[in-house]
Amino acid sequence: MIEILEDLDLLSRPNLDLAGVEVNGIALGARAATIPRQRIVGGLSSVIARYRGGTNIESEYYDADGRSLTLDEVIEDVVRSDGFLYGADKINYKVCAGAVVGFAISGPHLSHFAHLASYEEFLTVFGQPDRIHENEAYGDLMSYETYYWGARKHVTWDAWEDRVSFINLGDFEGNSPSQ
Repeated sequence: MIEILEDLDLLSRPNLDLAGVEVNGIALGARAATIPRQRIVGGLSSVIARYRGGTNIESEYYDADGRSLTLDEVIEDVVRSDGFLYGADKINYKVCAGAVVGFAISGPHLSHFAHLASYEEFLTVFGQPDRIHENEAYGDLMSYETYYWGARKHVTWDAWEDRVSFINLGDFEGNSPSQ
């Protein structure tokens, strides 16, 4: 297995075989229960009916009856079923039927691509995507959402800050031609 965080240039490949890579020591298909608990700072699962949290606010989770849920209860529900586990290191895991089916990478890991100063430079390094969606708000271009089906990858180019701001790999909407 090749560790993506040890060779971040792999993320720019338009045809990356995800069967041969790991992100932070976790491979696609791995049991979600194998993700070290100390890495997880939040989660999203169907057991959550209400959530309160944000920047500098400790997360609070509640079930449909209004009962407070602990982070451990949320994690346990995700690793048994479906949902997301959010990492302190800006590596997030998508889980389906208890297995890791996708990764989302953001934050400091993407500073590896800070040398890219324009969308044109981004396209030169990452290649022409299979699908592009221009994300606009109030008539302003916010980002280019680019999809590379050969790598089952979605990369966001932030048009305001001229940077790669998000990459997800695996089973996410849009990451293959059938989605």
